[in-house]
Amino acid sequence: MISELYYVFCPPTVCKNACVNNGSSFISVKRRNFCVSESTIQVKTGVVCSHQSQANVNGSRISRVVRTEAQTALFDYLHFTRGLHFTDAEHMSKNSPHFIQNLLSVVDNEQDVSRALSKYFRYNPINEYEPFLESLGLNPIEFPSLLPKSLIFLGDDGLLLDNFHVLCGYGIPRTKIGRMYKEAKEMFGYDHGVLSMKLKAYEKLGFSKSTVIKLVTCCPSLLTGDIDSKFLLVLNKLKRLGFGNEWIGSYIYERTTLNWDRMLDTLNFLAQVGYDDKRMKGLFIDNPTLLFEGSGKQIYVLVGQLLKLGLKMNQIYDLLLKNPQILSSKCAKNLSTAVCFLVEIGMETKAIAGIVATHMEVLGFNSLKGPSTVMNSLKMRKDELRRAIKKDPLMLINLAGTKSDAKAVDNQDTNTFMERKKFLLRLGYIENSDELSKALRKFRGRGDQLQERFDCLVQAGLDYNVVSSMIKRAPSVLNQTKDLLEKKLDCLQNHLGYPLEAVVVFPSYLCYDIQRINLRFSMYLWLLERGAAKPKLSLSTILACSDARFVKYFVDIHPEGISPWENLKKSSIAQHDTQHP
Repeated sequence: MISELYYVFCPPTVCKNACVNNGSSFISVKRRNFCVSESTIQVKTGVVCSHQSQANVNGSRISRVVRTEAQTALFDYLHFTRGLHFTDAEHMSKNSPHFIQNLLSVVDNEQDVSRALSKYFRYNPINEYEPFLESLGLNPIEFPSLLPKSLIFLGDDGLLLDNFHVLCGYGIPRTKIGRMYKEAKEMFGYDHGVLSMKLKAYEKLGFSKSTVIKLVTCCPSLLTGDIDSKFLLVLNKLKRLGFGNEWIGSYIYERTTLNWDRMLDTLNFLAQVGYDDKRMKGLFIDNPTLLFEGSGKQIYVLVGQLLKLGLKMNQIYDLLLKNPQILSSKCAKNLSTAVCFLVEIGMETKAIAGIVATHMEVLGFNSLKGPSTVMNSLKMRKDELRRAIKKDPLMLINLAGTKSDAKAVDNQDTNTFMERKKFLLRLGYIENSDELSKALRKFRGRGDQLQERFDCLVQAGLDYNVVSSMIKRAPSVLNQTKDLLEKKLDCLQNHLGYPLEAVVVFPSYLCYDIQRINLRFSMYLWLLERGAAKPKLSLSTILACSDARFVKYFVDIHPEGISPWENLKKSSIAQHDTQHP
């Protein structure tokens, strides 16, 4: 091998200054050069040290022109001198910025970078693995454990390049192959044809090529040894639940890390809890991240916390069976925050366990402020806060909820909360979704009250599906009473002269105070009578702007606008005082 002969005839010498990175010293090697003549272009002695500190690498800025020249020089060396494939040399030269930065550090004269680097390459062979690994998405600080001890030329390891080209040809992005090299390096030593056969084996299991790419980039170990038996068991269990192979692929992302052992344990644990195939399928349809984010780790963390509170396993099984939404990462995090809150205010473990057991769903759906923030804002001591929550656990949400709308559970029991949730599910909200969680905090009133307000809009002449869409865009519409909704719809059609469909475009109209509506539209009608405003302006244009903006565009626009505007305001205030003495 050329590189091995080079080490025999050109023994390395140690540079005086070792490069230090993250506390570890890396010794750069300076090889002896033969027949080095003096030149007007000075080249620093030594080779490129890719393990310089991050500060050194980013410390000096280089121009785009100089960087391009260096990339071109590296490409010429790799392709024309070393004989690497055109696409390999091009990708390496354009996607190894640290290596390029280090190359430029060895030339003094930037006026002719290309010539200087060509001369440098002539007498200083570089370790080609360094730009190669960097171009695959790896950081130079990861190189020490990955660089071969006796090779510096990629061409000396034919199997490496052969298997690398197999992965590229299969469609795996080069920047993702670095992770595969780091986590399953042995696949790059397979004999010709072996890696292709392993990739095709997963296609024979029913996976599309795109899904195979996702699987092997997120879990490179699938390409080492035989097909993972735990992977096959997980696959068979999911198929039994009714999930196809492509369902798995749809929830695997670039940063996903898959642990088939843990996923299998998670499936078995849920079966042990009491989930039959039908319920488990529903759980994963509503919350697929439960299985694919952390491979089910969230379940073990949650169960561990509940055990620490003193709950027995049969109690935990029962709670998880009745409250499947708590298995989502968001709800589990909220529950954990609530437990920490109660611990911090000095509540005993047994009392905390009791609150968790009886109010798990409410705690999971609401985010909380910190105890110090709550006590400071309410001027309460720990013991006072503790007693209030013990007396009524829902006070925890009312007093510590991160949003004012969290008081939607104000003095209501869990049954009321569940009724509201059922109403939202009928509107099309997805179980355990963030959208549902937000909506539950925004709606006020019992489930039957919300349904009555919803029906009011439908009876006014709006389509059921249209109303559902309106409510999702402006949830606070249903926080208005039925009488108020009817009054605003009557005002819209019979006094303002707008069609009912106008509220579909701008449902927030129903959320504005009737006094604001009357005041602004009275001014708008005054302008219309004098030809100073365009007819049929949208509801949002008139209502949604600030007071200052309204005055600028709907009052000051007419030279006599101020007088009627002031009179309208006085009249509106007087009318309001009469109705609300």
